[in-house]
Amino acid sequence: MVDETATVPGVEIRANTVLPARREPIVLTTEDGLRLTGELALPADRPPRGTLVCLHPLPTHGGSMDSHLYRKLAWRLPALADLAVLRFNTRGTESEAGRSDGAFAGGVDEGMDVAAALDFVTARGLPNAWLVGWSFGTDLALMHGCAPQVRGAVLISPPLHFSGPACLPPWAESGKPVVCLVPELDDYLRPEEARQRFAAIPQAEVVDFPGARHLFVGHAEAVLDAVVAAVAPDVPTPLPRTWTA
Repeated sequence: MVDETATVPGVEIRANTVLPARREPIVLTTEDGLRLTGELALPADRPPRGTLVCLHPLPTHGGSMDSHLYRKLAWRLPALADLAVLRFNTRGTESEAGRSDGAFAGGVDEGMDVAAALDFVTARGLPNAWLVGWSFGTDLALMHGCAPQVRGAVLISPPLHFSGPACLPPWAESGKPVVCLVPELDDYLRPEEARQRFAAIPQAEVVDFPGARHLFVGHAEAVLDAVVAAVAPDVPTPLPRTWTA
């Protein structure tokens, strides 16, 4: 089904604007038999140039596939950047989109959830897969995401809480790009310390966000621009702020 919201020429793109895309609810099945609720958003009338696999913030603190940055990624980037956006609820997580089977496992068993998402990407033939982790999702990316079909990772507000130093060398050895979007006023890891911690990955880039906090409220447009710049550098940024198609 193709959404036709906000197709009037020259409409300002606001926080809740939903641009045209092919959107479908999906179910991911994990190695241990759990069913995970998700959604795939694809460009409306052309193949995607790349794929974002979204790993959401901590579900015990309200994080889910419907967290605000991921809604905006799915609502805008298929139309503005020709990107496919896969978002899903990890085990035991509930949101407006539905509830996934199982229970929160502290980032350990969630490795099977990440694997199920990447298996889906492979089965559907989706190209140029990047992980986009946010907070807890960055831990999942670092712990479980350095897989052959992953091109690189964008880490939004990485706390390095569940993921330890042992998770970094595989990324360093892989040479895969790692882009860290770090708020100036983050509650957990600020830019200077992030540079020190991520020095273990020589190719890692830390991008400062002056004035931003952990949840990036009020900075969503800049985050989307940074994600697109990393994943699809041929797409001009900043992205359009009005919809003129």
